[in-house]
Amino acid sequence: MKILFLPVTILFLSLLCISTAKEQTHPVSIGYCAELAEIDAVKWAGFDYIELRTSEIAALSDQDYEKIAAKLNQIELPVPTTYLFIPASIKLTGPETDKVLQMNYVRKALNRVSKLGAHTVVLGAGTARQYPAGFPKETAFRQLIDFCKRLGPEARTRDITIAVEPLRKQESNIINTVAEGLELVRAVQDPNIQLNVDFYHLEVEKENPAIILEAKSHIRHVHMANPEGRVFPLNWEEYNYGPFFKILRKIGYQKEISIEGRTADFVREAPRAIAFLRGAVRAHQ
Repeated sequence: MKILFLPVTILFLSLLCISTAKEQTHPVSIGYCAELAEIDAVKWAGFDYIELRTSEIAALSDQDYEKIAAKLNQIELPVPTTYLFIPASIKLTGPETDKVLQMNYVRKALNRVSKLGAHTVVLGAGTARQYPAGFPKETAFRQLIDFCKRLGPEARTRDITIAVEPLRKQESNIINTVAEGLELVRAVQDPNIQLNVDFYHLEVEKENPAIILEAKSHIRHVHMANPEGRVFPLNWEEYNYGPFFKILRKIGYQKEISIEGRTADFVREAPRAIAFLRGAVRAHQ
């Protein structure tokens, strides 16, 4: 989605966000998965950071990239993490993989996001990792292991951790659960290849949140949305979020949580979502 702001809207949003201004004392930062066109909206909403699309950053011309980097620095909006890493055109599984193409893209993308300050890059890439019909799943899994083994050292030289994201079956036919993501991470055995947990996918796949306890030493990032519509999480009454946040407390999670979801009213719902997540984190600490 793209958000267009008029001066009066920005003023209204600024006033609305006073109660959800940044708090320097809470250990978990709340961010938003956004397009480049949404930078101003994310800043005015009071998010602690913006999670940008890696592939969108990689596709920019050098001149446009420098402009974006300068703007983020000017408005003091951090980019500690990015998502949508590998575009659909670069296959990670199947008979048409190209290792040279993969790594040329990886180096360019990681160079750019690292210069923006990113320390975590989420590896979802549902289409890129989806293997074609008739192709052995075991072979596709081995291809992902091989890719991650090549990816890990590239990430390490840039002080970046790759967080593999399990995706619901509607988005990929491989690595659909945290348990499967954990299997991949353990097979790769690289300290810079870890896990992202997305509450939406966890719930859609009906996976027991207790898996997070088993995977706790590998979890580096969290995505959040209300599973009913994949929309902004706003309050305790709309969904049973409690068990998830209790599990995060048990593992001592103190990193970033990014909202990856839709909203029909960003101006009103973004501040509410920020306040809710900050309260949810505090309630279970």
